[in-house]
Amino acid sequence: MISFHLFLVAITISTTYSIEVNPKIFINNVECLVDLKTQLVKGECRIYLENNDDKPVNSVFYAFEHSIKSHISFVSAYQVSESNRLSLNVKPVTLPGHEDKQFYQIDFNASRPLRSKGRAPIVVEYVLTSALYPHPEEITQKDRQLMIFYGNAYFYSPYKSLKSSIKFQTGTRRIEDYTNFNPVSLSSGDIIYGPHGSLEPFAYSQISLHYDNNSPFLKVTKLTRSIELSHWGNVAVTDVIDLVHHGAKLKGSFSRYDYQRETNSGMSSVKSFKMYLPASATSVYYRDVIGNISTSNQKTLLDSVELDIRPRFPLFGGWKTHYTIGYNVPTYEYLYNSGEDYLLKMRLIDHLYDNMIIEDVTVRIILPEGSVDLDLKTLHPVVRLPDGLHYTYLDTIGRPIIQLQMFNVVESHISDFELKYKFPKAFMFHEPLIVIVAIYILFLTVIIWVRLDFSIAKDGHSETRQRISGIINAIVHHIERRASVYYTWDETLKKLKHSKDIGAYNATAKQIQADYKNESNGINELATKLKSESVELSDKLNEIQKVEKNLKELFGQTHSLYTEKLLAGKIGKNQFVELDSGLKRKKDECQEKINQLLKSLY
Repeated sequence: MISFHLFLVAITISTTYSIEVNPKIFINNVECLVDLKTQLVKGECRIYLENNDDKPVNSVFYAFEHSIKSHISFVSAYQVSESNRLSLNVKPVTLPGHEDKQFYQIDFNASRPLRSKGRAPIVVEYVLTSALYPHPEEITQKDRQLMIFYGNAYFYSPYKSLKSSIKFQTGTRRIEDYTNFNPVSLSSGDIIYGPHGSLEPFAYSQISLHYDNNSPFLKVTKLTRSIELSHWGNVAVTDVIDLVHHGAKLKGSFSRYDYQRETNSGMSSVKSFKMYLPASATSVYYRDVIGNISTSNQKTLLDSVELDIRPRFPLFGGWKTHYTIGYNVPTYEYLYNSGEDYLLKMRLIDHLYDNMIIEDVTVRIILPEGSVDLDLKTLHPVVRLPDGLHYTYLDTIGRPIIQLQMFNVVESHISDFELKYKFPKAFMFHEPLIVIVAIYILFLTVIIWVRLDFSIAKDGHSETRQRISGIINAIVHHIERRASVYYTWDETLKKLKHSKDIGAYNATAKQIQADYKNESNGINELATKLKSESVELSDKLNEIQKVEKNLKELFGQTHSLYTEKLLAGKIGKNQFVELDSGLKRKKDECQEKINQLLKSLY
């Protein structure tokens, strides 16, 4: 077992130290273009390689000096062949004896190596972040922002070069100072060092460029991105962003009046910036800790959704803001499946703003509950954090979360990730079944609660109250029916007044008397029962009966007035109207009093 470990160590050591620079490779010519117009340093070097070795070469090295090592964000390379670009694999490596430098190994395609005694042109592109320094570090609201860049007058390489030149593009004619290292020339804001003759490997001579740069110096210090996938047709994306202006800090107080009045006030500040979302993005929102920010504008383009983000205040150097962007996209554009095998393919990050810098990115991919066998692939290296579980509505076992982290991210890192997983079809009905079962249990519980009596002993008072309530309801029902009898009697008398048909009246009156007797008998029977249950309510019912007796007598008087006096012609019209009105008023008073007494029964 010990010998086996020693064998592995020996292989590791031999593999590590087998990486070395081939001295028979040299550079015929190299032309570098370094863009310093924005907050990013973007380099492009066209390198013409020549192999004097007796065998083909499958890879070469590209080097960065120690001062640049911590600023490297992105490096790519491609081979130029008959006006075609052939991408090359690039990976960081460490060379023994040069641990202070940063090397990248560029691998040629197996079918197109750098042949013996052959030549091959390649192009290397790189992006540096935080490589520009504000000088001075603090400026007033009206000052221009000046940046300084420290670089190398020579092309830095592990190989010998025969000819080289470097052009630095500042994008401005306002150049405060630059290192005068011959040969050097200045033309329309472009500073060119070279061409240089033969240079030994790792040639270095520091230069500095001090120039005017008022482009937005925005940096995202922390981005937390959540991608929540639902098999019901939606992918919800949320970005929580901490943004800072890392240019020259504002010295003194801020004047809103001067900022709006003078065109040269706050030249280095940032009023707004544009973010680009997928073309299918809907329900977009932009808010901060206060709430929704309504100053933003959204425009739908052919291949994207442009979101014009305008913070609540302009951002000056050292100022920060925190906000949240969210939107939804349909799953059919990003999710593919075959049976229970699924593939999610979408952007790892979005375009937050032009020439963006993100120091720290944390991406959380939340899959549907029941997903298993997760397999993630990304184009660029990421740090895979421990997986976890996320619980939302109706979850039981939790939704799987894949968490990953990236550092020093720029636009060139925007790419798609591929996430493969398995999802049993039965889990599609998991949440609907939970809802159905929950509703069923709720209704069942209500039925049991209402229908069953859970009391240990009988409640005598409750039963008495229920019996009394039943008797009162029956009494009120009879009283209401008796009131309808009185109403019928009153209407019959009115007809008699106009028709003078005493025979029809007597027939109707006979039925009225029978209905009245039936209702009164029902009330009397219930009154006997009520007296045995509640003496107090029985007394109130007796009062109602007394008033009703008076009402009955008034109707009898009205009956005599119509049949014995009006029809017989024994009374004049005026006297009849006066007597009839008086009786009607007394009957209404009795009826009102009965209604008041009925309310006291409850």
